[in-house]
Amino acid sequence: MVENNEMELSEAEAEQYDRQIRLWGLESQKRLRASKVLVIGLSGLGAEIAKNIILSGVKSVCLLDNEKLRETDQYSQFLAPPDKIGENRAEASLLRARALNPMVDVTSEKKAVDDLPDNFFTEFDIVCATGLKQEQLERINNACRDCNKKFLCGDVWGMFGYMFTDLVDHEYSEEIVQHKAVKRGPDDSEKNARETVTITVKRRAIYVPLQNALSADWSKPELRSRLRRGDPSYFVMKILLRFRDEYNRNPDPAKRKADTEIIFKMRNELVKELNLPAGFVSDEILTDVFGIVSGAAAVMGGVIGQEIVKAVSQREPPHNNMFFFNPVKCVGFVELYGQ
Repeated sequence: MVENNEMELSEAEAEQYDRQIRLWGLESQKRLRASKVLVIGLSGLGAEIAKNIILSGVKSVCLLDNEKLRETDQYSQFLAPPDKIGENRAEASLLRARALNPMVDVTSEKKAVDDLPDNFFTEFDIVCATGLKQEQLERINNACRDCNKKFLCGDVWGMFGYMFTDLVDHEYSEEIVQHKAVKRGPDDSEKNARETVTITVKRRAIYVPLQNALSADWSKPELRSRLRRGDPSYFVMKILLRFRDEYNRNPDPAKRKADTEIIFKMRNELVKELNLPAGFVSDEILTDVFGIVSGAAAVMGGVIGQEIVKAVSQREPPHNNMFFFNPVKCVGFVELYGQ
């Protein structure tokens, strides 16, 4: 949990964040102002997440990426200018990121995740990881859990996107509207003498680690029943994470034909492993997973940024624990796995 440590906002900060304070209150803004956030992976999705977090008014944001900026990044990565191609992606994004909100301390780190110790990640109040292998994601998630730090991860492949959230044991406040009976006079009855009141209630949400969510037992009846909904997004995510684990990269638009065949083969193997209905994971959704479409990055970056703000500010119910964007149906939805 991020505490505000009785910090006070300066006059300039109060003016800068006036609309946000009106929206979620001064105490929530103080929690944001005291929080340190790590964003791993400065692809188009990472840039969207970083933008949203910096604008929200946190204390600091560290951009971590050991990759070099490529020409293909320019289609979705707006923080790094074209003349920085070939330079480290995090460092190339610094100038524009800092210009978004000079009140936020924005730094960069260009070491690889595998070269950093666990205690590096636990220095932050919340860690958001993109573009990593499953083993790396689980390692960082477990390190965060051990220190009661909040963890999110997500990715965009083409137009498809997902997000996972682990806020461990999370407390938050929620405003609810109640109808209250009011008797104003002897002729009033309970039916016609009612008014609405808004009250704030404290709630608690318990989360599971990523490894639990990714190893959900699909032989259980409660999970098998979800197949009737007909959405394959969870399995698309697993196929694409498996592709990255085996080939140490994402599906490449320059190798579309060969990579599509690999993806279809992985799909067929997963369908067999989990005994899924034939045709459940269609060819259609697996052919649009190349590169990063900027519109999808904006959608997923908005959702992830919103969840980080909610988690840190302790306002409103957070997603528990996965969000998917299905481009074929053009719909986003929340699912809970691993509990």
